[in-house]
Amino acid sequence: MKTIGIFHYQVGHTDGVSLEIDKWKRVLEEMGHTVHLCAGDLGAAHGTLIEEMYHHRPDAERLNYNTFTALRDYPDNTAYCAELYSLTETIERRIRAFVQEKGIDFLIPQNVWSVAANPAVGIALAHVMRDFHLPALAHNHDFYWERIGPLALTCATAVELADEYLPPHDPLAQHVVINSLAQEKLLARKGIHSTVIPNVFDFDGPGWEADDYNRDFRARIGLQENDVFILQATRIVSRKGIELAVDFVHALNSPSRRALLHKRGLYDGRPFNKDSRIVLVLAGYAQDDLSGYTTRLKQKIARAGVDSLFIEDVIGHQRQMHNGEKVYSLWDSYVYADFVTYPSLWEGWGNQFLEALRAKLPIMLFEYPVYRADIADKGFRVVSLGHTVQRHDDLGLVRVAPETVERAADMAVELLTDAQLRKETVEHNFRLGQMHYSLASLRDYLLPIIRG
Repeated sequence: MKTIGIFHYQVGHTDGVSLEIDKWKRVLEEMGHTVHLCAGDLGAAHGTLIEEMYHHRPDAERLNYNTFTALRDYPDNTAYCAELYSLTETIERRIRAFVQEKGIDFLIPQNVWSVAANPAVGIALAHVMRDFHLPALAHNHDFYWERIGPLALTCATAVELADEYLPPHDPLAQHVVINSLAQEKLLARKGIHSTVIPNVFDFDGPGWEADDYNRDFRARIGLQENDVFILQATRIVSRKGIELAVDFVHALNSPSRRALLHKRGLYDGRPFNKDSRIVLVLAGYAQDDLSGYTTRLKQKIARAGVDSLFIEDVIGHQRQMHNGEKVYSLWDSYVYADFVTYPSLWEGWGNQFLEALRAKLPIMLFEYPVYRADIADKGFRVVSLGHTVQRHDDLGLVRVAPETVERAADMAVELLTDAQLRKETVEHNFRLGQMHYSLASLRDYLLPIIRG
């Protein structure tokens, strides 16, 4: 059996990589391996903290921008190179100490050799891998070339960084990607072969339910019993396309659809009356938004007159108390949601899609490229916004054809009012998720790669 080190910028949070790390750790430990986490922010997890690995430190954010956007903060390549390798040296020294202290004999870098949000981490881990001659399995969720917006390797050192380390082409390193599009692109760009391991979820454990801890959840966030709770569980960043959820909720709230909801009542027997609201609840955090997207999104929400709640301050990786106040887990939000929106423009795979399946909730989505390539053929029943962005509005936010949004809202009304249709839909989706994306399937993927 192996003693494995898993490395990421942060763990113990509600972002997709943190959540996937939880699943990998659990499966690897069930296989008999020992797993230690190492990150720049531990969140609610236990592990070894190396603060310099965190991707939201000013030096890391500065290096990120000056590597991939513009050489703005340094007079020349030499100055940029000096800061990059100074931070690398610090991180490398501390990772070496971690590896020696824990007796690590297998490395699993999570995204640090692909997205490079803190470029120094990728260099440091590659040096440690080579110097200690440790085998590594790189779990590459997103690549730097998949970024939304302008991309430019800004100087000679940035080009060398990408060539040598993003990701490293090394006999010690095996590579896993989470979709077939990334697999094809990695082979074409770098000549690196990889294995596709999709995101997975625990479909066999107990479901999320109301209990004494979360029973006050709706009231705590400001929802009445007869309000319709539309959950957007993702981080708040531009590629999540949350503006499309705003359009969807606006359409749901039209007088004709409200009249239908009032006439039929909701799927679970709750009445829908003139005081009932249809509320878009945003449970994810906005910390990764460096472009002003959240501000523009709030402007659109105000213009549209959509009821919304931003609840990141009461949502955590797990239940906890903070300053004497109750913090709920992300899973608590699914217990009380009536519908999930997932209008992402780009996803490496899609954790929140699996979460909606597991919670047995109907889902509205934009058919992002990976969904179309790797997921749609499984036969899931979803409310679709299609796969074509029609234009951008004056806030720089995307739009799809109005008639597409109207059709989606009509389908949603059926799923919000027809209990039998809703049950058939969510049970069908749950069975497909269990069949294709369970923890058991992850074990089957990992067994031949990590032999113990």
